[in-house]
Amino acid sequence: MHDLDPPFRPVRRREGYLPLEDLGLIGDGTTAALVGLDGSIPWMCLPRFDSEPLFCGLLDHARGGHFTLAPEDLVEARQRYEPDTGVLTTELRSTTGLVRVTDALTLRAGADLTDDLPAGRSELVRSAVVLSGHVRLHMTLEPRGGGSAQTLFSGLEIRPARQPGLRLHLRSNRPLTGLHATHDLSQGEHLDIVLSWGRFHRHHRYEAHTMLADTADAWRRWMKHFTYSGPQEPLVRRAAITLKLCDDWANGALVAAPTSSLPAPIGGIRNWDYRYAWIRDAAYAVFALRRIGFTGEADAFLGWVLDAVEQSRSPRIMYSLDGGLVPDETEDTELEGYRRSAPVRWGNGASDQRQHDLYGEILDCADQWLRTDQWLRHGRQVQPALWAGLAGLADTAEHAWRQPDQGIWEVRNEGRAFTFSAAMCQVALDRAAAISERLGLPGRTAAWRASADRLRRVILEESWNEDAQTLSAHLDGGGALDASLLALPLRQVVPAGHPRMVATTAAIAERLSAGDGLLYRYLHHESPDGLPGEEGAFLLCSFWLVDNLAAQGRIGEAEELYTSLCARANPLGLLPEQIHPASGEFMGNFPQAFSHIGVISSGVNLARAKAGTLATAGAMT
Repeated sequence: MHDLDPPFRPVRRREGYLPLEDLGLIGDGTTAALVGLDGSIPWMCLPRFDSEPLFCGLLDHARGGHFTLAPEDLVEARQRYEPDTGVLTTELRSTTGLVRVTDALTLRAGADLTDDLPAGRSELVRSAVVLSGHVRLHMTLEPRGGGSAQTLFSGLEIRPARQPGLRLHLRSNRPLTGLHATHDLSQGEHLDIVLSWGRFHRHHRYEAHTMLADTADAWRRWMKHFTYSGPQEPLVRRAAITLKLCDDWANGALVAAPTSSLPAPIGGIRNWDYRYAWIRDAAYAVFALRRIGFTGEADAFLGWVLDAVEQSRSPRIMYSLDGGLVPDETEDTELEGYRRSAPVRWGNGASDQRQHDLYGEILDCADQWLRTDQWLRHGRQVQPALWAGLAGLADTAEHAWRQPDQGIWEVRNEGRAFTFSAAMCQVALDRAAAISERLGLPGRTAAWRASADRLRRVILEESWNEDAQTLSAHLDGGGALDASLLALPLRQVVPAGHPRMVATTAAIAERLSAGDGLLYRYLHHESPDGLPGEEGAFLLCSFWLVDNLAAQGRIGEAEELYTSLCARANPLGLLPEQIHPASGEFMGNFPQAFSHIGVISSGVNLARAKAGTLATAGAMT
């Protein structure tokens, strides 16, 4: 559970690995790192999110590499963020004393995080101070594959063996003789370490405290835009910062998660690289961020999405952070995987899949973008080439929905005609018609509107299974369930209060239940996905259930479920992709942007539903 003042707890390991719950995230809008409860950094990719990992002990504790700063004879520890920042503190208690390590990927003094500009200094600061007693503090920096070090600029130049072109510079306020060191420190004494890459600040004053303070100030200035007032506000605040930590600030893209190959479940092969930008995530991220005051990030993301699609010969479901192609999927046989869950994968083979929901995601993004204050205030015009591309997507969606695809969950088989994919084709047609009508743009406006209305009826009729009393995962109405059906009201395809949607909500809550408010995405024996093994409960689906319950006027049930889901966050307020239904353990890539989007969107929906209940006896506003 998210705790602003958490208690100390023992450091646990399973098969040599920290639980995902015992990791925190730091970042600078270009890359990110995970910091463990034991003082280690077992994951950091340089120079950006999707680069080769410098440290990936997260995926092989013996050979992956790490950067650890921890006392000898560690007994217990706790972690917390500096309020409203991405600056993380870890307090580590040994048998002889207590030390606090403050970690941050630092930001430029005075940085404005609403700008579409890089704000990072390309520096990692680790600052330790002994709070009581005395400690023997060990520092170990081991890049994956090893590296050489030599004295340079009053510090050490490090050349990682696997990335010889990456120049690293290590500085400290105490003598550095190599990549392994031990310092005996007493109460009040500091050890400050800075790891730099790119341009070295060899003539700059070395003041770790100032760098950390500047970074915290930049975060707090950004958080002044936060406008949410509703349930679980501290966690929603943290969710906003977590999404920002997954954001590529210069490009406007958002990684689905800053990690790769964390398994769902342990021992399975469902291990994917999530360090790329999914178009699907764009619409949900925009929806969430705009609702809590961060219009700049939302607009930058929308612009990135439209640029990426416009530059592609044909739209793709995901892109690299700069809008290019995602690398081919490969398996890394040198790493054993988190808790021995092989394979470790780089790149993502789903990037070439057929997913018809893509048309709706893009046009929904475009519709939101063309409603922004910035757009309306400046009286901009839609460029003919851009509108021609968007109109072409609507024309494609008009016929694509009956063709099989791999769907929102990216199944690895021949695919089916998914109801959700058809629904998003309906969104594409509806939004194209809305844009054309609102802005007076040329196009098949009446035909799009008629096709959108007709497709809504098709979804309600063809996917409905009378015996099961539910809409179905597929348009053949076979009765198989998919939690993505809960998103139909969120995308304005079917009203939440429609009798068939109410019945579907009840069916999903019962048949896809993993217990305690958790939901499976689908049942593998009903909807085979081409992969062996089962998986955990997918958190976003439960947040969608919150939204449906709230929209149906079942406010008490919605709030109870929302509270239980938020209680599953770790003490830092971070959530994974999936939860193990029996143990409650985190599964899958971490932290997962989708889960934090759920925290924000469901909180907003609940707050609005409660206000509507008080004012209008249950009507949604």
